[in-house]
Amino acid sequence: MIKEGVFLGKRYEILGRIGSGGMADVYKGKDHKLNRYVAIKVLKSDYRSDQVFIQKFLSEAQAAAGLMHPNVVNVYDVGQDRGLYYMVMELVEGITLKDYIQKK
Repeated sequence: MIKEGVFLGKRYEILGRIGSGGMADVYKGKDHKLNRYVAIKVLKSDYRSDQVFIQKFLSEAQAAAGLMHPNVVNVYDVGQDRGLYYMVMELVEGITLKDYIQKK
């Protein structure tokens, strides 16, 4: 887990973890260059030395960046800093899909 206040790419400040998946953790962050809040998906430490997972992560970023639809989050950036592979995306705040389904 990445501590609050850590910067990635000398631009994105980690503000706190907001979720976790199989391959990555997701953090709320601040883009200090464009002065906006973002979601930052960071590849989990278990996979950082596995070139296959790194390639999957980077391919996911490229594929998502190519999608343009109002119901799909935008990918703004992808990078690597001090061994951390990250993807910067549009931050969508509100109820999670999981919580929404459970309420139905």
